[in-house]
Amino acid sequence: MIRSLLILAASACVLVGCDSELEDLSQRAEEAVGPSYTPPPPPLPGQIVRFKEGTELPELTFRDPSGATLNTADLKGTPVLLNLWATWCAPCVIEMPTLDALGTALEGEVKILTVSQDVRGADVVAPFFAQREFVNLEQWLDPDAQLNQALNEEGLMPVTILFDADGKEVLRVAGGYEWDSEEAIAAIREALSD
Repeated sequence: MIRSLLILAASACVLVGCDSELEDLSQRAEEAVGPSYTPPPPPLPGQIVRFKEGTELPELTFRDPSGATLNTADLKGTPVLLNLWATWCAPCVIEMPTLDALGTALEGEVKILTVSQDVRGADVVAPFFAQREFVNLEQWLDPDAQLNQALNEEGLMPVTILFDADGKEVLRVAGGYEWDSEEAIAAIREALSD
């Protein structure tokens, strides 16, 4: 982040012709992040990663289309698979049935929590659910994208994050994934047993 800001400032100096400031900014950037700093690569879509392991589930409150509320603080004590999705996101729509099937496969082991990032909230989410017969998925709404801002710096959709019973992240997948696959079920069970 610091390096990006310094590079942006240096680029601005180049455009307006301030060579001495450019040298100073380059030197400060190198001192701040080191000469060989390389940011980590973004995760590949559809790949289980653990690079944010230990991140806490933020305490936020959400509503469903009927007005019922859910506070994430109330989920402590239960492992949670949190899925951030939207009706306009094709990979999100494709993976929703696999999340529903996963809820059956892991019933009592993990709470599947799907939170829509649709700006129009219930206006689009309620019809989406009405057209499908999900057994294990609830309609939680986050039209202000609070969770997306807090947990999804890469901005890929969908993003699905597994939190342990203490509310700490153990793994995540950005992009579509087959959540009802044997690989997914085994990875979740293994991550929660560590």
